Amino acid sequence: MAIILSIETSTPVCSVAVHVDGDLESLSELNETGAHAERLMLLIEEVLEKGRAAFHELDAIAVSEGPGSYTGLRIGVSTAKGLAFGLGKPLIGVNTLQALASAVALEEGELVVPVLDARRMEVYREVFDSRLTSIAALDAEVLSEKSFENFLENHRVYFVGDAVEKVSSVVKNEKAKFISDLSFSAKHMGRIAFEKYEKKQFADIAYFVPNYLKEFKALHSKKNPLLTL
Repeated sequence: MAIILSIETSTPVCSVAVHVDGDLESLSELNETGAHAERLMLLIEEVLEKGRAAFHELDAIAVSEGPGSYTGLRIGVSTAKGLAFGLGKPLIGVNTLQALASAVALEEGELVVPVLDARRMEVYREVFDSRLTSIAALDAEVLSEKSFENFLENHRVYFVGDAVEKVSSVVKNEKAKFISDLSFSAKHMGRIAFEKYEKKQFADIAYFVPNYLKEFKALHSKKNPLLTL
């Protein structure tokens, strides 16, 4: 049995979850300005209490690695690295978009495109098939009428994430399906985190950095691995 604490701070919603073998055990989240910096540790303590788990009982710490909010990612990854280092537990990085894609049930031949807002008409996006295999690498894309047309030509494509409304305003295709009522949360990280745990696909605590994708360059500290963000 693997008990994994998942931390998600890449979006305005600050959320943490406890999963047991990939299944959700407990969840605590807060959509409030400043929650990432001020309430994250309180939410972690709360979710462990809900899940009847203690810090020493955790088998791993998972964290959403981005893309997403620069400040939110720094706080989440810093906290996750600190916990993993202090508890002597492995650290698991989870692709934010892949975790969001896992929340959509697909049939064979269908695709899902998680999209996160990246200001103006730009989005962070990645394209996944029904097996959650990435078929178009994570990138920032400026939306236009032709966006995703190569995928929509032969597939039903589901769009999910906080930029769905932005995408639906320009992408007009009967094969495009927009899911507007699903917000990314730590609860969506369980399946991927558990698969990585079983395969021992752990991050190096000393050098793990968030995937900001653009604009910011990570600064590496050789003196203090917890500051390597």
